[in-house]
Amino acid sequence: MSKDMGIDLGTATVLVYVKDKGIVIKEPSVVAIDKNTNKLLKVGKEAQLMIGRTPGNIMAIHPLSDGVISQYDHTLKMLQHFIRRACGMTLFKPRVMICVPSGITEVEERAVVDAALQAGAKKTYLIEEPVAAAIGAGIDIMRPNGNMVVDIGGGTTDIAVISLGAVVTSESIKVAGNKFDEAIIKYVRNKYRVLIGEPTAEDLKIKIGCVWPREELKIQQTKGRYLVDGLPKVISINSSEIQEALEEPIKSITEVVHQVLERTPPELVGDISSNGIVLTGGGSLIYGFDRLLSHMTGINARVADDAVSCVAIGTGKSLENIRFIPDGVLNISRNKQEKYL
Repeated sequence: MSKDMGIDLGTATVLVYVKDKGIVIKEPSVVAIDKNTNKLLKVGKEAQLMIGRTPGNIMAIHPLSDGVISQYDHTLKMLQHFIRRACGMTLFKPRVMICVPSGITEVEERAVVDAALQAGAKKTYLIEEPVAAAIGAGIDIMRPNGNMVVDIGGGTTDIAVISLGAVVTSESIKVAGNKFDEAIIKYVRNKYRVLIGEPTAEDLKIKIGCVWPREELKIQQTKGRYLVDGLPKVISINSSEIQEALEEPIKSITEVVHQVLERTPPELVGDISSNGIVLTGGGSLIYGFDRLLSHMTGINARVADDAVSCVAIGTGKSLENIRFIPDGVLNISRNKQEKYL
């Protein structure tokens, strides 16, 4: 039998959900390629360790950018690796459900579908990230009740209002976890004249990052290259500085949340006021994001359980009704009349 699977093809992380097994793969979406032979050397965690540490003939890269495929051939190889690993020894090709940002174009959709088919999928369907996130967070999206989901991934933040199994209004912006890292790098460079790498910025974001003042100030020592003399330097950074560094990207997200609420029908806004705003994705785990959003909107916001895996779980759960999806349908989020979500 084929192993139907749901794939959260994220800019930062790939999660694979296999029917009846749950999440079986959770790896960084990074590949290491030999530039001379174009041979795939490493995928996932092993490739991530190579970033910034490779010799001239090897490059470790993220083949996805801002939630969509930026390097097709490398994405194809990465998908092949993960699909084969999830399938194991089987002669049957799996049916695959892949989640995509809500703002994806038809050309970008086709690139994802083509890559999955070439990677070994029998059939490929797409589901928009906020819909998958809502399902994964345990929201019954088929009810005539408005729910708002804010999914903050690595490359994109997707904000959507969902009712009766369909997206009523949504917005997708290319400001998310990666932009948070870039903001931290820029802040440290400007304030301390020290250059740090993406892994270091991400470590700061995870360990002491915040968007709402912490009850106790956290301090972390960080190594980087001093730009004045080019030598290594150790500096101390505190959580308030990270909060200051993140002000700009966080403001971009909260502004779009406001815009989506302004476009939402009044009846559904009333539902959202009662149900609250659900935050999913790795970016939502930064300290105080729920409190900040509650303060900015006046609506209670909460971080979903297992926020990082919500999209993958929702993508996987939608596989249970995959047999009801008519032929010719690619993006199931846009077929509102069907009951296969």
